[in-house]
Amino acid sequence: MSTDQPPPGPPPEDDPFLKKPQEPTPPSGGSPYGSPPPAGGGYPPPSGPGGPGAGGGPPPQPPYGGGPGGGGYPPPPPPYGGGAGGGDPYGMPDPLAGMPPLADFGKRLGARVIDLLIVTVPLFLIQLPFGNRRYMVDTDKGEDVTEVISKSYGGSGLIWTLISIIAYVGYDWWFTKKNGQTIGKKTLGLRVAMLNDGSVPTSSASLARAAVLWIPTLVCCFCLWPIALIISMLVDKPYKQALHDKVAKTVVVRSG
Repeated sequence: MSTDQPPPGPPPEDDPFLKKPQEPTPPSGGSPYGSPPPAGGGYPPPSGPGGPGAGGGPPPQPPYGGGPGGGGYPPPPPPYGGGAGGGDPYGMPDPLAGMPPLADFGKRLGARVIDLLIVTVPLFLIQLPFGNRRYMVDTDKGEDVTEVISKSYGGSGLIWTLISIIAYVGYDWWFTKKNGQTIGKKTLGLRVAMLNDGSVPTSSASLARAAVLWIPTLVCCFCLWPIALIISMLVDKPYKQALHDKVAKTVVVRSG
């Protein structure tokens, strides 16, 4: 279960996505422990010899919540998530209250594909005149995977890798800090928001999110890292945060 929430901070007043403040909602009954005991006390007096209890002992204790009139012992607090409206049982507001619903997996994946194409196609066209094939195995020359790795991080391959990192990270960082929406997210009606208050991510949070998203993919884990991000998003409850969301303390929600 995800409990990674950033400490509250003073968000910008003109942020159009800022969540409305939520007041703590006590459980039904007006008291966190149910109805108060009636006037005069809700506990029966001790019994002496010959009293209600067998052999002069104390009488049977009333059940939690008391009998008619609201007497008896207070009930135990409800389990986690059992407060009024499904929020915190102790009256704390839901961090997602006042925020649009979380984005579903299909739209997040579609937005990522759009963003990937927007950056990848220009980079590919720029590299064509230089004959760069650092991610391809040339079977005619008997290359293997180790030679491809050496080709990727040596000489011009290293330069193109750095250019790719700047392009992918810079693209994601710029649009996320601007309004929480890359072109792909804006196309599919999604946006990135800070978990604690729903505001547009700060520049530092946007940069951390973009770096965790793209650098491992471009440097060493082209196939494995995207799979790890997808799995982390699918298993996270209740905020559907992928690893880059957890680092930046963000969530992805619908924009309208």
